[in-house]
Amino acid sequence: MILARNFSFSGLRLLPPAATIALLITLSAGTFAQSGNPEPMTPLKQHDPRVGQLLQMLGKTRTPSMAAISPDGAFVAWTVGEELHLTGLAPEGAAQDGAWERVLSPDTIGNVTNGKPGACSGSWPVWSPDGKQLAFQSNCMKQGSGWTAAEQNQLFVWTLAGNGMKQLTHVTGMIDQPAWSPDGKAIGFLFVENATRSAGALAAMKPWSGVVGEDGVEVQRVGVVDLASGSTAQVTPGTLHVYEFDWSPDGKQLAYVAANPPGENNWWVAQLYTQTILRPGMQTLNAAAPGTYQPRSILDPQKVSGSLHGLQIAVPKWSPDGTKIALIGGLMSDQGSTGGDVYLVPATGGEPKNVTPERKSSVASLSWDGNGQLRLAEHVGGDSHLAILDLTTGKDLQTNAAGTSYAESIGSGGRVMSISMADSAAKGKGEVALIRSSFAQAPEVWAGPLDHLKQITHLNDGMKPAWGKTESVEWENGGFRVQGWLLYPANYDAAKKYPMIVSVHGGPSSAVTPHWPGVGYGTVPFSALGYFVFMPNPRGSYGQGEAFTQANRKDFGYGDLKDVLAGMDVLEKRFPIDTTREGLTGWSYGGFMTMFGVTQTTRFKAAVAGAGIANWKSYYGENSIDQWMVPFFGATVYDDPAVYAKSSAIEFIHQVKTPTLVVVGDRDGECPAPQSFEFWHALRAEGVKTQLVVYPNEGHGFRDPEHRRDVMERALAWFETEMPAKH
Repeated sequence: MILARNFSFSGLRLLPPAATIALLITLSAGTFAQSGNPEPMTPLKQHDPRVGQLLQMLGKTRTPSMAAISPDGAFVAWTVGEELHLTGLAPEGAAQDGAWERVLSPDTIGNVTNGKPGACSGSWPVWSPDGKQLAFQSNCMKQGSGWTAAEQNQLFVWTLAGNGMKQLTHVTGMIDQPAWSPDGKAIGFLFVENATRSAGALAAMKPWSGVVGEDGVEVQRVGVVDLASGSTAQVTPGTLHVYEFDWSPDGKQLAYVAANPPGENNWWVAQLYTQTILRPGMQTLNAAAPGTYQPRSILDPQKVSGSLHGLQIAVPKWSPDGTKIALIGGLMSDQGSTGGDVYLVPATGGEPKNVTPERKSSVASLSWDGNGQLRLAEHVGGDSHLAILDLTTGKDLQTNAAGTSYAESIGSGGRVMSISMADSAAKGKGEVALIRSSFAQAPEVWAGPLDHLKQITHLNDGMKPAWGKTESVEWENGGFRVQGWLLYPANYDAAKKYPMIVSVHGGPSSAVTPHWPGVGYGTVPFSALGYFVFMPNPRGSYGQGEAFTQANRKDFGYGDLKDVLAGMDVLEKRFPIDTTREGLTGWSYGGFMTMFGVTQTTRFKAAVAGAGIANWKSYYGENSIDQWMVPFFGATVYDDPAVYAKSSAIEFIHQVKTPTLVVVGDRDGECPAPQSFEFWHALRAEGVKTQLVVYPNEGHGFRDPEHRRDVMERALAWFETEMPAKH
């Protein structure tokens, strides 16, 4: 239930009668979730010029989304917006960072030097194993002797020698995460045939109609295209929704994480499968026996014993010798927001082995290096960290290609914290490509050896943060060492007092790492408007080991809220914070923490709850992702309703005094609009100042730029009105 990559997210007698609850849910679901073509919302009448200036500045940010270094380390392919760029790296010691750069697209292929963007898009660059070809997605469509932009993305391949371009696929549907086979003769990719929306729970759900859960279910499978013949086939069964996959070293098998459809709901009970495949264009495959091409589950976390039991799995990676598969296992809130321990599973099946027990970090991405060791990218506190794990000793190798920490967000696109490595990096020399971003530095592509990275792009030269400086803060609470980030107000003067906004991240299995904010609701810009901004990583977060991540199981809103309040105590003693002007906000799990927080304390003078959860009991039957709840609550709501009631804000609604703005998208499947409706309705009944804003055609992550601006302006106006400056 996290909004990971866009925001920067008692007593039964207090409840209305069951019939009233049912009516509220029916009315609100009909009004919000089932509205196919809702009326456009009325925008905020009075625009705050400061917000407009901030959003205008942030809107100028050009954010690279992918970076892929060639196996020989000579080229970096990277994307920004809809453009695919190729940069040739200068030799070590050369004065310039890039020897040359060009835009790569079917409609610009004739321009060998510095090209200009064409009409078509380019995304997801992936190098062939020999580094001689680059595959990518593009919406270019041949029209006569030229090209035009279409709705449908296809896979293309560009050949370095001869500057040749070829369209590989001719499919209808959504293509994602292409990956070359080890022999370089085929490309696998995730594929949803005839897709009507992005796969996953963050995108806006379809308007409700037909037989729910049966009609219009879209299944993501693995497709494979043969380069020589152009033949394409879906090689995994339509009965399994595939989330991630990896080729075996010999290219004859796939390992993949999959579950029964619908895919957005069942990732939390996904299993690890292996499958021998008959690739397109191949008539035989070593005389495989009948049934060979059926998937085989080699790991079901619901059935294994040990520390992985009942948890989630992600990022399967086949070992170079083909004998085992490494993966990440842990308590995770959302597919794609990965964190946990590293496990090894025999490729033929068997009990998984935890090779990072008690590690004080949360591994987010992994890959094998050329020496059979595991390269890890992980959350450590609020930092990003790279390491190489020696599987023989269980300790980290100390090399110039490992042991690097960044007080920033890093990754090469696609999977969280994934790092693109050249072959030399796989052998321990450390040549990589990655995108770096922090509170102080706008995102750019960097490449080279880890101990001598060069900035490859200069997309945001001259862009300076409008907000204040950053400080990592730590404090003790409940036996835990807790970490968070504090942004100072812009133009900070220690002789003055300032208001503070406390922002709780989504998840709860996630972490705040320093990042340049995007255009949308987030709290970093509040620093530019004269606020301290406190972003804690309380228990339940990534960064301090699996025990810390699991510490708020069956305890939502209690230990984690105490961690937040204890952090505030520390800050109030160290900094000139006006304790009469403290606000609380968050999105998704942070929205729940906001709703629940104002029922537990009157410390906050104003609150903004984005896509929150007010009543875990009713939520269980409303959302599109109910499978995520059992690992966190220990049972279904039908088996243990008390544990759900314990953490429900609606149970303590009489205690709320804090004016609260509530915002949500009408087609949010993760935190449905009825939850916001229920909280707003209860606050009105209690006479607490509140306002509910529902954004049409929006899912859990807002896409419409006008909506992103509007929610930011409304939040600021709410805090400014309810926490006015003293004169």
